[in-house]
Amino acid sequence: MQVSKLILSPETIDCIVFWTKNPAPMLDNLKLIQNYNYYFHFTITAYDSTIEKNLPEKKTLIETFSRLSGMISADRIIWRYDPVFFTPEFSQLKHLHIFEHLAKKLSGYTRTCIFSYLTPYNKCKKNMQQLQYSVPEIQQGITFARTLNSIAESQKITLKSCAMSREFSDAGIVQGRCIDPELIEKISGKKIDHRKDVSQRENCRCAPSVDIGVYNTCTNGCIYCYANYNHDMAAENYSLHNPGSELLYGTISGNEKISVRNAENKSSSDPDQLKMF
Repeated sequence: MQVSKLILSPETIDCIVFWTKNPAPMLDNLKLIQNYNYYFHFTITAYDSTIEKNLPEKKTLIETFSRLSGMISADRIIWRYDPVFFTPEFSQLKHLHIFEHLAKKLSGYTRTCIFSYLTPYNKCKKNMQQLQYSVPEIQQGITFARTLNSIAESQKITLKSCAMSREFSDAGIVQGRCIDPELIEKISGKKIDHRKDVSQRENCRCAPSVDIGVYNTCTNGCIYCYANYNHDMAAENYSLHNPGSELLYGTISGNEKISVRNAENKSSSDPDQLKMF
């Protein structure tokens, strides 16, 4: 097994970017990372427990969002409304209704909302078969995005797209960067490399970074998730987490091949075969 080692001292890390659907367990421990620069992507969507099976109810997530914003500032918490797809239950109209409700609740607690449409990766198609879902074509997607944009603007939130084609920016939707060098410079006071991360998708504009993560370790049970497509395996791996171990789950046996990584030393290995510490 290949294991990648990252040096995580504050001197070597420009910024930590967290992706989460429920950061509540972290809030009382943020003091442990007070010497680091960091910001959050916090996903709150329209979907219910038939799609996002193990998340708290929306009211609780909104309360957590506002609490986190109060702790770290609205500049450092980005609301994610993605992935967007449509079903008989979650039509365009229902999405817009819930998006407006969420935007009003989150107004003042964030400056930015990032959205994207579902990319039906092979690893999530099996779980998605239980839904009669659709993803809009370009023009329909642009029309829907423009309506989202109007709602967001009315609540003083800037809507940005994630890894979407040039047609959206031509239609007035700001292209976002999830790993955003301008925001990192603002937070850290450091000069950050603005180059595109060439290992990412064609339309992704993120700066170079290293993803610390392992597939099938999250137990939220979102059926659209390409990174946690085997929920039984995710539950098993989650149960193997050892707070005293260097690995995200399990322990070092001594037989692993260990390589040191940084933002300029990317691995092309399949994340399924890669553990981090």
